[in-house]
Amino acid sequence: MYDIIVIGGGIVGLSSAYKINKRFPHLKIAVLEKESEVGQHQTGRNSGVIHSGLYYKPGSYKAKNCVTGRRELVEFAKKYKVPHEVCGKIVVATKTTEIPFLEKIFSNGIANEVEGIEFIDSAQIKEIEPHCVGVRGIWVPCTGIISFKSVTKKLQELIQQSFTQSEVLTGLKVKKIVKHNDYNEIITDKNSIKCKYIVNCAGLYSDKIAELDGLKRTSRIVGFRGDYYDLTEKGKEKVKNLIYPVPNPAFPFLGVHFTRMVDGTIECGPNAVFVFKREGYGKTDFHFGETMDALSYKGTWKLFMKHWQFGLDEYKRAFSKKMFLNRLKGLIPDLQADDIKPGRSGVRAMALGPDGAMIDDFEIRYNHNSLHVLNAPSPAATSGLAIGEEVANLAQKKFSLV
Repeated sequence: MYDIIVIGGGIVGLSSAYKINKRFPHLKIAVLEKESEVGQHQTGRNSGVIHSGLYYKPGSYKAKNCVTGRRELVEFAKKYKVPHEVCGKIVVATKTTEIPFLEKIFSNGIANEVEGIEFIDSAQIKEIEPHCVGVRGIWVPCTGIISFKSVTKKLQELIQQSFTQSEVLTGLKVKKIVKHNDYNEIITDKNSIKCKYIVNCAGLYSDKIAELDGLKRTSRIVGFRGDYYDLTEKGKEKVKNLIYPVPNPAFPFLGVHFTRMVDGTIECGPNAVFVFKREGYGKTDFHFGETMDALSYKGTWKLFMKHWQFGLDEYKRAFSKKMFLNRLKGLIPDLQADDIKPGRSGVRAMALGPDGAMIDDFEIRYNHNSLHVLNAPSPAATSGLAIGEEVANLAQKKFSLV
C-alpha cells in the first residue's frame, strides 16, 4: 500500500509528488499516468513559455505562484540541464486604444515584482523585433522558453532515483475510487491500488476524478483547443524571440502571439475554440459523452451567450488560414501566406462556474483524505514547482504528515 497516490503525470502532478517526497523522503508515493509517457497533454502541448507574472491580478495565487515558480523553474532547468533560454519578450500595443490596457498590465507587473520590465516606444519595438509594428510596448526581459516535457521527464527521474519506495506508473487509467475507513482503493483499467491519501492533478479530467472521489462538482472543466501555425524557413526571419499582443480584457486568453521554441522553430497562435472531446486535438474530434457533459451544463451556455461573437470568430479562424494570417498581421504586417504552415494543437482546461464565468485563479480543495487541484490554468506550467509546494503544504497539514 502506498502512502500517497498522485493522479496525473503532468507538471503539476509530478511537482506535487516530488515536493511532498522531498519533505518526507520516507513516504511511499506513486504517480499514476494514463498515457505511456508523462507530460503528454497540457504540459507537453502548451506554448513552452516561461511566463513572467505580468498579467495576473496582484495578490492572486496565479501572480504569487507564477513569479515564485518562474524563478524556481529557471534554477531547476540550470541545475538539471533542461533545455531553456531566458530570451525576453515584447508585449505590443498596435493601436492607441490599447495603451490603457498596456499600462494596466505594466502596473500588475510592478505590483507582482516582475524584474526589469520597461515601456518601449515604436522605434525600440523595431530594434528588438524589426518586422513588428506597434505604437508602444513593454520589454519583459525575464520571460523565457523551455521544454516542459523535458521538465516532467526530469521530475520523473528524480522521484524514481531519489526516493527508493516511490515510482511513476504509466499506462494506468483511473476508473473508480472506493473509500474505505482507513484507506482508499483506486481501481484502474488494469489493476487495483491501495493508498492512505490521494492527490488529484488530472488536468482536463480533474473534475471527473474529484467526482469519483465523492466531491460534488461546483464548477466544470470545459476544454478549449488552441491551433498553432509554424513559421516556414522564409517566415522565420521575421521573428527573433517572443512577440505578444495586448490581451483583450473581455476574454480570458492572451491572443495570438509569436513564440520561438527551444528547438529553433517558431510558432504563432493559438486561437481558442470549444472542443467536443476533452483531449480533442483534431478539428473534427468528437466524444458523445464528453460533449453532452459540457452542453448539459448551464455554465457552458451562459459562456456561449456572453461571448458568442468571439467564439464564432475563433471557429472561423480555425478553418481559415487567411483569417488566421490576418490576425497575425496585426503584429507583423509584412507576414505572407507562404510564411506560415499548419502546426500542432493543444487543449487547455478551463473551470467554468454555473454562471458561465471562467474561474480565473488556481483552486485546490480537500475532501476526506484527498486533495484536488481543480483548476490550474495558464501559467500552471511555469508555476508547476510552486504549485507543488502549495500542495505539499496542504498535504502536510490536511494529511497530518510527519
